Amino acid sequence: MSKGIKLDLNMGASWEDEWNEVNGKKVLSKKEIIEPAKHFLVFKFEKRKGKPVTLIGPFQIKKDETVALLKKIKKSLGAGGAYKDDFMEFQGNCKERLKELFAKEGFRFKKK
Repeated sequence: MSKGIKLDLNMGASWEDEWNEVNGKKVLSKKEIIEPAKHFLVFKFEKRKGKPVTLIGPFQIKKDETVALLKKIKKSLGAGGAYKDDFMEFQGNCKERLKELFAKEGFRFKKK
């Protein structure tokens, strides 16, 4: 290469491009807030470092309502937990007890 030629490292994308635009249609990045009776929650069971973890979700309610609900459920369940990526995580294998507690709050569950 000579000293006067610059390399063109452009790969076809520019900073002005919309990342949330797919084939001319805009993808909704904001999730809708829905009431508890319209939720269809699913259970997942994982083992992390040999310990059982029960995941329930996805939730589509406001952040402050989610935090209050998590605190209430953890207190009545007597176990620790967290809220990450629209799912609530609870320590232990407590699916049946969680099902009762969330049914009292008005949530519904998907059937297998």
